[in-house]
Amino acid sequence: MTWSIVARDPATGHLGIAVASRFFSVGTLVPHIKPGVGAVATQAFINPLYGVDGLAFLAEGRTPEEVIGILTARDAGHRQRQMHLMTRDGRNGAFTGSACIDWAGHLVDEQVSVAGNMLAGPQVIATTLDVFKKTADKPFIERFLEAMQAGEDAGGDKRGRQSAAIVIYRDQAYPWIDIRADDHADPLAELRRLYAVAGERYLHFAELMPTRANPDGLLDRSIIDRRIAELEEIREREGRPSASFATPWKP
Repeated sequence: MTWSIVARDPATGHLGIAVASRFFSVGTLVPHIKPGVGAVATQAFINPLYGVDGLAFLAEGRTPEEVIGILTARDAGHRQRQMHLMTRDGRNGAFTGSACIDWAGHLVDEQVSVAGNMLAGPQVIATTLDVFKKTADKPFIERFLEAMQAGEDAGGDKRGRQSAAIVIYRDQAYPWIDIRADDHADPLAELRRLYAVAGERYLHFAELMPTRANPDGLLDRSIIDRRIAELEEIREREGRPSASFATPWKP
């Protein structure tokens, strides 16, 4: 019912997962990430414990192949499951059960994997992976957006569209960005709009937030306020409306 990307940015070590499906709120249960440990996407006839316990096993130092072996061996329904996962340093693996609904399969490459089921055909994940690899010069999140859209254009989920999500963790226990379209006629387009909204204010504010290395964060918010004001002025001068549906900002 789904196809997804699990990837690591080799330049930064950031981990991310993007997913889309003709199923409600796919971002709730498919992506699982823990910085310093790894990332897991669990899908098809989904078993959320593959994500929860998969991260726990990765934290113990087990390899992706070992994790897949443990999780599938104890699960009588494993032939209907699909998962792919990555360690914090980019080692990865994938599993597609023999009873997953066609078309189903996965591709594993250096620091990225793509997997899907109930797809229009193998071209969906092949195109998704190809575009992700070809956009290595772009920001991490934009690579996910472009690759997933390419997969959709190649046929996507053969049943249609409903939800999508992107989650990216940097080096903190909380996500840098976690955006979801839970019920939408064009969920990937909605993710792109939400990313544009995040770029207007949220992502700048995120630079202020406390980290383990700097538990106070940046206390002088005037730096970010000035930057946001500058961007707003440029946007208004160029005649571009805000991407947000929110009410007007009140200082």
